[in-house]
Amino acid sequence: MKKFNLISLRTALLVLGLTFGTNITYAQQTATEAKTTAIGTQKTWGTVDGMQIIGLVQGPSAAEAELQIACVFEYTEGDIFNEPALPAALNGLVHLDEALKGNLTSIRKTGKFDGRALETFLISPDNKTLGSKKLLLIGLGDRNNFTPELMVQVGEIATREALKLGVKNFSFASDLKDAGIDSPTALVAGNVVKGIVSEYRVQNELKAQRLAKFKPLTKVYLLAGPAFFEVAGGGISDAIKEVQ
Repeated sequence: MKKFNLISLRTALLVLGLTFGTNITYAQQTATEAKTTAIGTQKTWGTVDGMQIIGLVQGPSAAEAELQIACVFEYTEGDIFNEPALPAALNGLVHLDEALKGNLTSIRKTGKFDGRALETFLISPDNKTLGSKKLLLIGLGDRNNFTPELMVQVGEIATREALKLGVKNFSFASDLKDAGIDSPTALVAGNVVKGIVSEYRVQNELKAQRLAKFKPLTKVYLLAGPAFFEVAGGGISDAIKEVQ
């Protein structure tokens, strides 16, 4: 896992569009057709192995957690700024880039972080730059080859890295709509939950055998945009029932 420290970065508390989203299409149209939920709304969809799974309407730059996880595809010029990506006012990756003074784009554009599938990159910005203390990027690979099944593995990686970092909670943003990928929201959200729970159980088995040491995870916040909170929540709830 690579690590990159950023200095003197400012806080940005802005609105996230959809973080859960398959094939490239105009995410903006989907967002305008759905029922919206107020920014800051949160709901505990269920608890698994002592870990609360919480839905939160918030962007990755503003969500408060010990660790923020955001997902990005391999870089293409202007990918998060141009259609079919969500417009800037609703785009969580744009807000994250703004909070980091353009360094999210710079890191990707210069190849410091390629965004290959399941690649990770840790950023530790100055205090108050983000709502979280640390930011972990997880790569999604080539956007043209994306399938929702990948998000199970992404959830596993997210949990594994969170436990390595010693956090008790983390916030997760899939950022698919922000990048212009439209996929079945409920399925993607559910797959993330399945990956998180699966890996947490593997690590707890290792811990029971004295092969791992970590603080228990108490809360996982799954971010969703105002237009997709309820749909994502349906997928999360179904996944929780399946794994319990």
